[in-house]
Amino acid sequence: MREVFQQSLRDVQDRLVLIAELVEQAITEATTAFGSSDVGIAEKVIDRVEEIEILAAELDQLTIDILARQQPVASDLRLMVGALRMSASLERMADLAQHIAQLARYRYPESAIPAGLTKTFARMGALDVEMARKIVDLLRTQDPRLIAEVRDLDDDLDELHAKVFEKVLSDNLAETPANVVDSTLASRYHERFGDHAVGIARQIQYFISGSLD
Repeated sequence: MREVFQQSLRDVQDRLVLIAELVEQAITEATTAFGSSDVGIAEKVIDRVEEIEILAAELDQLTIDILARQQPVASDLRLMVGALRMSASLERMADLAQHIAQLARYRYPESAIPAGLTKTFARMGALDVEMARKIVDLLRTQDPRLIAEVRDLDDDLDELHAKVFEKVLSDNLAETPANVVDSTLASRYHERFGDHAVGIARQIQYFISGSLD
């Protein structure tokens, strides 16, 4: 019976890793679409999110079933509770990648990025992709060193998010109202993506140590 339970736990972990890999792919393609105004890639991201939502719902149901049948304690219980929260965060990260791709699609064939913010958004996208990659590794290995690395990347992302708002509110960005709105939304989507990555890192820390600090 214990072996069945352990296999169920491995199944939960494997499903989390799979969803995280799909999220990494989604944010990679979304940032590419956003930076290059590639509507074809944007459409791929938009379509892929439904698959992630289905996988997340299936994982949630599996986790609930395990909780009901096995009544786990201690670290196993932390994993089950954390899995539900991480599943929700991964699903939200996929939604944010979709929002970024939708901005690219809405403005096609024009760019949604003002000329003065091209490098900033390229860096924000790169940070989100790197955070998504580290989340995949973290879910697979539970290496505590990755937790601090995710947080450091998020700090960099927050700084860029603040710079976008400074630029948008300044008189130096001679862009249309639509570009200003797009920039504000895109920056917020990138920043929130990082916040959810940090949330997952915190859940892994809780699983490892029993503390969120």
